[in-house]
Amino acid sequence: QVTLVESGGGLVQAGGSLRLSCTASGGIFSSYAMGWFRQAPGKEREFVAATRWNGDVAYYVDSVKGRFSISRDNAKNLVYLQMIELKPDDTAVYYCAAASGRSGTPSPAWYEYDYWGQGTQVTVSS
Repeated sequence: QVTLVESGGGLVQAGGSLRLSCTASGGIFSSYAMGWFRQAPGKEREFVAATRWNGDVAYYVDSVKGRFSISRDNAKNLVYLQMIELKPDDTAVYYCAAASGRSGTPSPAWYEYDYWGQGTQVTVSS
């Protein structure tokens, strides 16, 4: 069983930056692909970014390319989402997720992920 805990959310003005962190416990963190998803009120959960087990490959949804960066530290069981040039449309609850059954290969599909954190709120004011 893997437990994921996100932190780093908050309120920021448009154009600002935040760095989200996700701490994992249990399981073998270095074997999991890790992803970030978000869900805004009244909208479906949306893929944001994902990275391979060793961090050498990353995927992003088009709307965040060039502004968000996913990274991981396997020695510390941490995955990060660095967000810059934030926009009001980025407002959502952000979730960290781990995929154990894909040999560490990232996926944009939420159903590929086995473990989820409780989420952290990101609010971007205009």
